[in-house]
Amino acid sequence: MAYTPLIIDSKFAGLSFAKRTYLPRIVGLGLGLFGLSATIYPLHSSPFIWGLLIIYTLIWPHIAYQWSIHSEKPLVTETRNLLIDSLLAGVWIAVMGFSALPTIVFLAMMGMNNTAAGSYSLFLKGVVAQIVGAILTSALLGFPFTPQTTPLQLYFYLPVLFIYPVLFGLVTYRAAKHLVEKKREVVRISMRDGLTGVYNRRHWEHLLRNQFDSCRRYNHTATLILIDIDRFKAINDTFGHALGDEALIVLAEELVLGLRTMDIVGRYGGDEFGALLPNTPPEQASQALSRIQEHLREVTFRDAPDLKLYISAGVADYQPEMKSYQEWLKAADNALYLAKSHGRNRMERAVPQS
Repeated sequence: MAYTPLIIDSKFAGLSFAKRTYLPRIVGLGLGLFGLSATIYPLHSSPFIWGLLIIYTLIWPHIAYQWSIHSEKPLVTETRNLLIDSLLAGVWIAVMGFSALPTIVFLAMMGMNNTAAGSYSLFLKGVVAQIVGAILTSALLGFPFTPQTTPLQLYFYLPVLFIYPVLFGLVTYRAAKHLVEKKREVVRISMRDGLTGVYNRRHWEHLLRNQFDSCRRYNHTATLILIDIDRFKAINDTFGHALGDEALIVLAEELVLGLRTMDIVGRYGGDEFGALLPNTPPEQASQALSRIQEHLREVTFRDAPDLKLYISAGVADYQPEMKSYQEWLKAADNALYLAKSHGRNRMERAVPQS
């Protein structure tokens, strides 16, 4: 059966979750082996108990991990593993006769794990699992109760008290950092054009509107340029869409490199780009655009050596009488139309409305 994207994403998240819990489980139970040994040694001499201890601390982490990564629903399986951790912690708390320090260490470890993994819901379920495990095991063993903490137990649990919280903090930090990076990537994707890397139309228009408001409020100067590749359809029809895409990428790169870092470049349509130049008069913007046109004439395409990339542009500076940024866009678009109707490979400046 084919997986839908939602199922694939869920499985990937579950596998990532299982991998994050694998190391803390190994380290926590591995270190816990020494503290558990120091606690149960005076209480139990049964080889059966010691065998269960070895399985719990050294083998169970690997069983849980394999169980999760081979599951069709690893997130559900790993969550169940955490509840099993809590249940087993309750079992060993009872086996140790509710010794104070080991009990607190186990409660803290399980509480951290369950809260980080599933917040309050999983934490509460984990507490219930620990209580059930402790009560049933205690009843089976005749309700042993030796809460005293010996110096040996204290010394053996010191590494757990230091190393596990540090490791847990490191794992949590890495997960949070990964989440922040993913969030940044999502934001970047929502703002950028997938092919050229410049701003997409929605975000570019949002920035244009902000610039318009700034010009109107503070009487700033700014120039808007709309740029169109001449005979782009012919390029696609003659050389193919792959080369057409390459032409779009080349134009976007030249715009970004040829303008200032403060200038705002976006893909406005199929082969149409917009450039917003804050605090720039139209004469200076036209000079910058002329340099970009010169650079484009020198571009050579490997799959079409004879192809030359030409652009037309409409230049419109902000005018106080404009009522909205759409009027600004319309002025630049009208200028672009004039450039194309007057022979292409040129720029035209919008005529201010009287």
